Amino acid sequence: MEAFTRKRENRHTSKGILFVGILVLLAMLLAACGGTTASGTTPTANPATPTIAAPTNLITPGTLTVGSDTTYPPFESIDPATGQAIGFDVDLIKAVAARMGLQAKIVTTKFDTIIDDLAAGRFDVVISAVSVTPDRQKKVDFVPYLNVGESLLVQAGNPLNLKSTADLCGKNVGVQTGTTEQIDLQTASDACVKAGKSAINVTVLQDQTAVIQLLASNRVVATYQDSPLTDYYNKLNPGQFSVGGSVVNAGPEGIVVRKGNTSMFNAVQTAFNQLKTSGVYHSLIQKWGFTSEEISLIDRQTITT
Repeated sequence: MEAFTRKRENRHTSKGILFVGILVLLAMLLAACGGTTASGTTPTANPATPTIAAPTNLITPGTLTVGSDTTYPPFESIDPATGQAIGFDVDLIKAVAARMGLQAKIVTTKFDTIIDDLAAGRFDVVISAVSVTPDRQKKVDFVPYLNVGESLLVQAGNPLNLKSTADLCGKNVGVQTGTTEQIDLQTASDACVKAGKSAINVTVLQDQTAVIQLLASNRVVATYQDSPLTDYYNKLNPGQFSVGGSVVNAGPEGIVVRKGNTSMFNAVQTAFNQLKTSGVYHSLIQKWGFTSEEISLIDRQTITT
């Protein structure tokens, strides 16, 4: 149960029995509000109450400035009704910030420059479905929060029987710029040429929704993206698309911290661990349907170099 701090008024009475009753009532309230449990452990504090000291090197005091490419639902996108960022990543980083007593400010940026922008000090952290890769690890550190693979989205019924990138030789395929999937498509295309087949004709766009629109308008036969996005767009457009083949290349995605920013890294890692322990992380997993991508409670993995 979450612990809450409440103000109480002191009341006096000349009747001993009422005084005892009040003491009993106060004891019951304290127990309900998250005192020490029978096992000797203290329940997680209310996320609205800071449980971690905020890093001292914030861009703006009181604010966690977060870089994100908000064109990648359901991880992050802009709600047209409110103009505010929404999505799994947004909910998670807001919860992380709350543990530090901070407000999260989401700054929309392009994915293909997001790591360099972080390194240049434009953001405190980045959360944007960023896959952990050796090249990125040379520049930044990661706090992994999901285990995500890649998959193909194809036309309904999969008329071309596309099950992997090896089936894409000579075909038109869409992908978002700067992603791991773009790199993997180039590798697959090189393999096509090496095997004496035609290269994959890759259309690269900045906006993931625009990539999906290529498939909707039959300008490509498939798109390649993180597996949760494949499932998301397939469910969002019933009867229009299908999933091509199985999920491949599963690996961690992480909250990104500027290399050498130890104060920020430790705060983010501690906050995320608290969210896992308290059940908040799991509730967000269920809310956004990422059950196949959840990192287990006992996983305390961090990725630094």
